[in-house]
Amino acid sequence: MQRENSINYPASPRLRHRRRSNEGIAEDLKLNGSNLLVNDRNKYKSMLVRAYSSVWMIGGFALVIYLGHLYIMAMVVVIQIFMARELFHLLRRTHEDRQLPGFRSLNWYFFFTAMFFVYGRLLSQRLVNTVTTDKVLYQLVSYLVKYHMAICYFLYIAGFMWFILTLKKKMYKYQFGQYAWTHMILIVVFTQSSFTVANIFEGIFWFLLPATLIVINDIAAYFFGFFFGKTPLIKISPKKTWEGFIGASVTTIISAFMLANIMGRFSWLTCPRKDLSTGWLHCDPGPLFSPEYFTLPGWIPSWVSKVFPWKDVTILRVQWHAIFLGLFASIIAPFGGFFASGFKRAFKIKDFGDSIPGHGGITDRMDCQMVMAVFSYIYHQSFVVSQSITVESIIDQILMNLTFEEQQLLFTKLGQMLQDRLFSQ
Repeated sequence: MQRENSINYPASPRLRHRRRSNEGIAEDLKLNGSNLLVNDRNKYKSMLVRAYSSVWMIGGFALVIYLGHLYIMAMVVVIQIFMARELFHLLRRTHEDRQLPGFRSLNWYFFFTAMFFVYGRLLSQRLVNTVTTDKVLYQLVSYLVKYHMAICYFLYIAGFMWFILTLKKKMYKYQFGQYAWTHMILIVVFTQSSFTVANIFEGIFWFLLPATLIVINDIAAYFFGFFFGKTPLIKISPKKTWEGFIGASVTTIISAFMLANIMGRFSWLTCPRKDLSTGWLHCDPGPLFSPEYFTLPGWIPSWVSKVFPWKDVTILRVQWHAIFLGLFASIIAPFGGFFASGFKRAFKIKDFGDSIPGHGGITDRMDCQMVMAVFSYIYHQSFVVSQSITVESIIDQILMNLTFEEQQLLFTKLGQMLQDRLFSQ
């Protein structure tokens, strides 16, 4: 009987499938962390490391903001390079790369070609405005702007030919996979960065507020989950909880309304930059950043007046726009982080890199920022910027598309037309 009972019968297909599923789940939990943050024994140690890195990042970020638009753009370029480096290494195979000398340089060639194309289109008008007073530089920049797209096209074609010439037998699948992966990285990285840089030059406010809201949401979600998180939010991110998500949402929306009032009072943050200079900015804030005064109604209970002694409340119109930014940053933008979590689970990695202690790589910090930057630009252009034609926009088009001699001719003809109208009246 004992011998009969000890016989190992073959497992049924359903049982084998269940075992494999359980093994896969266990592996994923081991990779991403099976415990909620509130139950993690090492949570205080990891929190100190994370806080230390955060202080350094926030301090450096504040310094760059103080230095101005060009330095912020330079910071964005550095972040792009680090993100591309982390993503390029994600699917890299050392054995195959050894058989393809120089193939890795092709990725960076396409990267800097894309950078030249994106930033050339974004900054062409501001570059023209910067060199207007120098005739030689102005003509050089004008030609560069005029033929910018053609230059970028031939640069890309040269890279395309380079790729074809490097194709090696038995390596086709790897090479074409890397070619497609490189282009996907360029789309992800430069789509986000182009909108980010556009926001910067529209006014640092439109870059700083959305970026700050993502940071606040991330910190608030971490602390609410750290102390109160009990209910898992999404399977892709086992440590995310409903308590952290809801607490962070409320904190982010309130912070958006308050921070917009503070940031909106500094011309350094609200004035758009029309050129590539670094001087201090002064401009008319316009109705969007002009304070409106509201008196509290008399039906408010007396105890409220004792707790909050202010009878008059100052609100900027931009604060109402900030609420929508806060809503997006707290409800929609976190899905960028969920997407990144799913992406990492697919490739069985914990972080994209290890450049930031306690945070992972640069890409781990920029997942939600990428979603937020695109929304901020679209919202600003759709609901904030006036779509009417202005004198400034016409002058910008004249400076960018006409030569110096054509501009002089236009000036002469406009003078004659105005004189004829005056005489006719």
